[in-house]
Amino acid sequence: MPQSFHLPAVISDWFTTRGWAPRQHQLDMLDAARAGDHTLLVAATGAGKTLAGFLPTLVDLIEHPRDGLHTLYVSPLKALAVDVQRNLITPIEEMGLPIRVETRSGDTPSDRKARQRARPPHMLLTTPESLSLLLSYPDSDQMFAGLKTVVIDEIHAFAREKRSDLLSLALARLQHLAPGMRRVGLSATIADPEAYQGWLAPDADFETVRLVIGDPGADPDLSILIPEGRVPWSGHSGRYAAKQVMELVEAHKTTLIFCNTRSLAELIFQDLWKANDQQLPIGIHHGSLALEARRKVEAAMGDGRLRALVATASLDLGIDWGNVDLVVQMGAPKGSSRLLQRIGRANHRLDEPSRGMVVPGNRFEYLEARAALDAIDDRELDPDIFRPGALDVLAQHILGIACAGPFEEAELLAEIRSAAPYAGLTEEVWRRVLEFISTGGYSLRAYDKFRRLVEEAPGRWRITKPQVAAQHRLNAGVIVDNPMMDIRFANGRALGKVEEGFASTLVIGDFISFAGLSLEVMRFKDSDITVRASSKPGRLVTYGGQRMSMSTHLAERVRGFLADDRDWHRFPDDVREWLEVQKRRSILPQPGELLVETFPHDKRHFMVVYSFEGWNAHQSLGMLLTKRMETAGLKPLGFVANDYGIAVYSLEPITDPKPLFSPDILEHEFVEWVEQSHLLKRAFREVAVIGGLVERHHPGKKKSGKQVTFSTDLIYDVLRKYEPGHLLLTAAWDDARARMTELGRLARLVDRAAATMVHVTASRVTPLAVPLMVVIGREAAPAGTADEALLIEAEALAAEAMRID
Repeated sequence: MPQSFHLPAVISDWFTTRGWAPRQHQLDMLDAARAGDHTLLVAATGAGKTLAGFLPTLVDLIEHPRDGLHTLYVSPLKALAVDVQRNLITPIEEMGLPIRVETRSGDTPSDRKARQRARPPHMLLTTPESLSLLLSYPDSDQMFAGLKTVVIDEIHAFAREKRSDLLSLALARLQHLAPGMRRVGLSATIADPEAYQGWLAPDADFETVRLVIGDPGADPDLSILIPEGRVPWSGHSGRYAAKQVMELVEAHKTTLIFCNTRSLAELIFQDLWKANDQQLPIGIHHGSLALEARRKVEAAMGDGRLRALVATASLDLGIDWGNVDLVVQMGAPKGSSRLLQRIGRANHRLDEPSRGMVVPGNRFEYLEARAALDAIDDRELDPDIFRPGALDVLAQHILGIACAGPFEEAELLAEIRSAAPYAGLTEEVWRRVLEFISTGGYSLRAYDKFRRLVEEAPGRWRITKPQVAAQHRLNAGVIVDNPMMDIRFANGRALGKVEEGFASTLVIGDFISFAGLSLEVMRFKDSDITVRASSKPGRLVTYGGQRMSMSTHLAERVRGFLADDRDWHRFPDDVREWLEVQKRRSILPQPGELLVETFPHDKRHFMVVYSFEGWNAHQSLGMLLTKRMETAGLKPLGFVANDYGIAVYSLEPITDPKPLFSPDILEHEFVEWVEQSHLLKRAFREVAVIGGLVERHHPGKKKSGKQVTFSTDLIYDVLRKYEPGHLLLTAAWDDARARMTELGRLARLVDRAAATMVHVTASRVTPLAVPLMVVIGREAAPAGTADEALLIEAEALAAEAMRID
């Protein structure tokens, strides 16, 4: 072993007693630490990434014992920090090292939080939000002055989110407080390491971050589950396969079953429970369940007491349950990186293949699942798109810094520009942000409550009064949930949360399905809904928000399948026949083409657009097309969308679809629609809360969701009228464009429409249109229509489409 890789005897002995040897990338991480280099480690799940990240800390504390905070570990999930603490404490105790490891999150008791600031542990495991709060205290400079290393786990999980901005700004502040601090990033699924090196580096200089690549590990064992050799025409959940999935659970030690939404997780859990003839212990885990319920399930999984767990993205990342030997993805995975991340939860050992199965919900989802498996075989992951830093997050961070003590404007601006998302921050925008924090903006400057910063001397700023700091710490954070209500039993035990919008549709005596239980609503009080257990079936709890869209690179692969029949021999017979009949009756678009089909059906006229730009972009396009069709006198009745296309139906036929897609739709109809719809108001509500203009919490009390919405709507209307260029309206528009409507994908679709459109006029519904047409049938069906009746209708529609005259 080279001298630079020398390990202290206590660590070498620990490896030996376990029959292990350190892996090369773990030694490379130690070498990078001894050289003082910032480092990005990309290594497969099960390769010992966590140990690789912490090994230099253990070595340094053994060789140079000291008190105070040495290493900060930042995780995207509270549950992951708890799991890592457990996995770290075991080797530390086995080696008999006097090293303290603690976690800190919103769930940490206040007395422990205070002690951690006064006497911090050697290693503190936390989240971006808790780190930002720590930086808002006047003693933060003392707490972090001796900090040696920051380890960011699952670094890819931050890329697209505002949490990325918050964390990047926090890193810049930490570097200011501890100039010698090293930055370390860990991930298993990164398509473009150089982009992440740039994000991680001070001043976005990627060359200052050493890249360490771990062994790739065994290739995963992936397959697509197709019960009885048939793939349904419609649906997006894979529910039809519940019996077969339960048989897989019976045949394996522990199965992790991933769903793409919380509602779907509840539904799949119910379906599996009905098929659970052996009464095996199975559980459910998602972000709206009470913390106690989630911790209980996590402990049961860790102890091997559950045979299956139905979960959402709340368990995508890193939690190490070595007894999981199968992962099932219900419905399409939406991206190869996401699927690989989820499949990596099985076995969690580098030298054994992770076993995973995908259950497609319909025929398009079969193509998407096949595309994801091929992408993983080709080691092709989804690229992450880094965007400029959000202004509402910047405003929150600046106020947090001011809460710790007065700051010099020029120094703080330079520090903020050293964070990659804000490298391009202009002087003009900087002045607008300061103006917003100090006055609320031109229209609100008369109100004292919006004055949070004051310039006490030229270029030197401080908070206006101590209450500003207290309010900031109560309200800071960048995750703004829809207003929620608590579901509780009469004894006070919390089950979890539902959105106020859903709760408003309930009355006493209603039955709901939640937390894997059937519950009867007993009473409403303040923000609580009291329930009792019931045996009667209940309504499924639904949640608002966006759906995950299929990634761009999977969409390209699906387009490739349609255009090239050389791959079709790998498909099930019914999928292959579906494509063959489509080819005979209409066309299958080439990768660069936009296929638009029009046809009559059931006394209405339909236009189906196969654009493959994802559900969010298609929802936006549907709204815009129906508005434009209304203006053209085509009498639109509605539309439906999925990841693969959009179907619009009307009373008048569409003979020439091209004018409907002209690029000016994004200049006129788009702006008008966003401003008139709830979208911009919803975006403004989020940025107003994040930017600190509207507070969710006051000491000893919390505003209801309705109160917050009322406050933000009032301010929104004032600013729209009197100050349309207000900083937060700019931030709200940025969110509405980028996140809520996926304007980038929408613009790409509209820009290419005229040049690439192929219009086919068909005499009746086509095979490719059936999955979308079935959705229209389901949405138009009267409430309570039996699944059997809908299935018969879908089969009749499919028979009509597949008939060759």
